[in-house]
Amino acid sequence: MKNKLLPLVLVVTLCLQLTNCNTDDDSNDLIDPVAVTVPVIKSKTAMRNAIAITNPQPTNGDGKIYVYDHLLFYIAKDSGIHVFNNQNPANPQNIAFIELEGVNDISVKNDMLYADNYMDLVVFNIGNVSDIELVNIEEDMLVYYAQYPEDILYYQPNIYPDNADEFIAGHAIVNMERTEVEDNPNIYAWNEISIGIFNDAALSNNIGVGGSYAKFQIYGDALYTLDDYKLNTFNISDYNNISLTSETWMGGWFGGVLETTFILKDYLFIGATDGMHIVDLQDEFNPAYTSSFTHATGCDPVVVEQNTAYITVRGGNTCGAIEDQINVIDVSDISSPVEHSTYFFSNPYGLGIRNHVLYVCNDEGINVFDAQNPNNIILENTYQTISKDVIPLSTHLITVGENVIQQYNYTDNFGLELISTLQF
Repeated sequence: MKNKLLPLVLVVTLCLQLTNCNTDDDSNDLIDPVAVTVPVIKSKTAMRNAIAITNPQPTNGDGKIYVYDHLLFYIAKDSGIHVFNNQNPANPQNIAFIELEGVNDISVKNDMLYADNYMDLVVFNIGNVSDIELVNIEEDMLVYYAQYPEDILYYQPNIYPDNADEFIAGHAIVNMERTEVEDNPNIYAWNEISIGIFNDAALSNNIGVGGSYAKFQIYGDALYTLDDYKLNTFNISDYNNISLTSETWMGGWFGGVLETTFILKDYLFIGATDGMHIVDLQDEFNPAYTSSFTHATGCDPVVVEQNTAYITVRGGNTCGAIEDQINVIDVSDISSPVEHSTYFFSNPYGLGIRNHVLYVCNDEGINVFDAQNPNNIILENTYQTISKDVIPLSTHLITVGENVIQQYNYTDNFGLELISTLQF
């Protein structure tokens, strides 16, 4: 089988179609360089064989955080899962690494860790973290589409998998001469083509908790995952024999992409680029769409406390054109959510809520709001740090940025006190 895992092979493939192709990343030898996005082809067999549990490893990738019992997980995109003993938040210990190159999300119940690996659902037994065990790979159980880079100018779509074992894992950027790109019938300008393709109460039920960008959630014996356009429900009562029980389409869906999940009581709240959707989980294996709150297109995770939902909406780039804001939504009537208030706020990302205190990340750091009155949330403090998401536990706050995790004690007057920093 041809090894298409190496970027060099992709470049050579392109060079066979474009004469005088330059592979130098800095494009110094090109007269008029342009960036062309090309598919990266990988082997499913090689991907599955590469799964391993190793000693602690450094990381240089963006990621998410997840908490289970005294363990803290850093899910490094396109790399794997870093495992920390966080029994002492002032001195977390890096204890293991799970090599899983296609991971984006995890969820844990009863010492079983469920993770995506591209299109596979993978299960690890973490009951003994000094001897983590791979116990199941459910092949081709998830829908996987490779994400496209932002700000694409040119795209070459005619590079395909050769057989059923290969798939498009991602995309690479190759610099080429503009004249050769524009003269090549297999390369298109992006606008010429159409591509179709917290609540820590759970910890007491032997289920972990993720940040506001989590796409995996466990409720009872059901594991919920998101595709771009639907909710998938899996029966995980037997981790060795996982089955898909239902697929739920959002009745209020107007073309937005489903992005994040949050569970409160018997309801799943889904953040989407077109708003927030609510799903009833009383029949855990057959969730039922209940209602939606919609807005103009924007990226938006959601968290909920009591009868109030909080949504950060970020416009610009691939997220949309809506003005950056925080939406505060009344969900006391779950069938008809209505807006309490809107707080305009620059470039918000992840968020968390605890005891009517709202934590929101943006480019300025961690912003702490008094949210006792949902009709008038008040910014009380801002802590300058690089954070994109938070998990407000009952004991302390955990934040994550690119290659950094920080933990804070809660103090009086909406304050935070830094207790540790993990810098990768």
